[in-house]
Amino acid sequence: MLASIKDEISKLQAAEQARQETLAREARAQLRSTQTQTSEQQSSPPPSDPTPPAPSPSPSPPPASPPPSTHGGVVGIALRYLGVPYRWGGASPSGFDCSGFLMYVFAKVGVYLPHSSYMQFRLGRFVPRSALQPGDAVFFNGASHVGIYIGSGRFVHAPHTGDVVKISSLGDSWYSSTYVGARRY
Repeated sequence: MLASIKDEISKLQAAEQARQETLAREARAQLRSTQTQTSEQQSSPPPSDPTPPAPSPSPSPPPASPPPSTHGGVVGIALRYLGVPYRWGGASPSGFDCSGFLMYVFAKVGVYLPHSSYMQFRLGRFVPRSALQPGDAVFFNGASHVGIYIGSGRFVHAPHTGDVVKISSLGDSWYSSTYVGARRY
């Protein structure tokens, strides 16, 4: 019976590994596509419009601005560390906890964050869930857990002891039910 259980665990682990590899390939392809579109837009002159826009009758507060292009780079950096083991208090490629992962990845683009998900939740600008952009920090469970949004309803994070940096879905039941908000740094 023990051998049967061990065999089942091995099969489940292999299936999860294959799923993570597929998610990583999809995320990297999406990142390349986004980077290509951004570079094409930056190299094209804006279209000229001879008609000036009509003034708006009452200005509304601006929506949370999209992250700078360097923050899209955060996603590419974060994806490099898929498979790194979770380590409580870890903030390096030898092991990450959730806030240490954000701290390390954002430091690579010049954004310095504290090693505390609660403190990270107090920084930056609030982003509504409907306006999430790749590079935004997403928080769960009273801000005790954090990850980096990568697009398409997914995020990358260091989940918990015994796990590795991986991609998860905001639609997964635990993440959906404990989602508390997002911040843009």
